[in-house]
Amino acid sequence: MAPRTLGLVLTFNGERLLARCLASLSFCDGIVVVDSLSTDATRDIALAAGATLLTRRWEGPGPQFRFALEHIRAMQPGVDWVVSLDQDEYLTDELAANIRAAVAEDRDLAGFWMPRSSFYFNRFMRHSGWYPDRLLRLFRPARMEVHVSGAHYSFRPKGATGRLAGDIIHYPYRNFREHLDKINSYAQQGADDLKARGRSGGVLAGTAHGLARFAKLYLLKLGVLDGRAGFINAVHGAFYAFLKHVRACERGDWGPKP
Repeated sequence: MAPRTLGLVLTFNGERLLARCLASLSFCDGIVVVDSLSTDATRDIALAAGATLLTRRWEGPGPQFRFALEHIRAMQPGVDWVVSLDQDEYLTDELAANIRAAVAEDRDLAGFWMPRSSFYFNRFMRHSGWYPDRLLRLFRPARMEVHVSGAHYSFRPKGATGRLAGDIIHYPYRNFREHLDKINSYAQQGADDLKARGRSGGVLAGTAHGLARFAKLYLLKLGVLDGRAGFINAVHGAFYAFLKHVRACERGDWGPKP
C-alpha cells in the first residue's frame, strides 16, 4: 500500500495566506488544521479547502502540536508522513514535487530537512541567518519530538534524516508594526523562560546581549549583504535581546502599592 501523507497547519487569524498554504498541500491524503479560536475567516478558508478542522485554545506550540499529533495517531491511523507548515508559509512547486518523490520512495528515514526563504521589508533575505534556514517539516509522526524554547518551536527527529531541494516560501510579517508586535510577544515569553530557569537578566545583560546579537546578525551572518533589510532586521534583533533580559529583572507592576 502506498504511504499516506497528512498536511498539518496550526492557525490563528491566518486568513492572509492560508488559502495558498493549504493549496500547496493539496497533494497530501488529507490536511488537519488546528485553530486557536480565530476571529477572522481562517476557519471558513480551512473548511473550504477540505481540511479537517479542530479548535483548541492556544497554550503554546508544544501543547498545540502534541494535541494535533495525538489526533493524527488516534483518528488518522496509517499516516506514514506529516508535512507541517505555518499559516504564513507555502511550498514551491519544486519542493512539493520533491516531497511527493521522497514519500513514494519511502526510505527508512525519520524525516527530511528543507530550506525556508523568508521575505522581509523589500526582499527575500539571503543572509542574516535567515537562509537557508533548514527546517524538519516532513517527518514520520512516531519518530519526531517537539522542542520548545520560549516562543519558538522545532521538530527533532528520532533517527536518520535526509534533505530536499526547493523552498518553503515564508512571509512572516505584513509590516514593521506587526514585527514589533511579535518582538514584544517573543521578548515577554523569552523573559518568562529566563525567570523559570532562575536567570535574573538586567540592563547590563540586555545591553551586552543586544550588541552581541546585532554583531552576529549584521556582521557574522553577513546581514550587511541584505542591504537596508539586513540592517533593520539586525537592529530589531538587538532590541528583542535587550527587551528579553530587561524584562527578566522586572518585579511586578510599576504602580503605587496599596
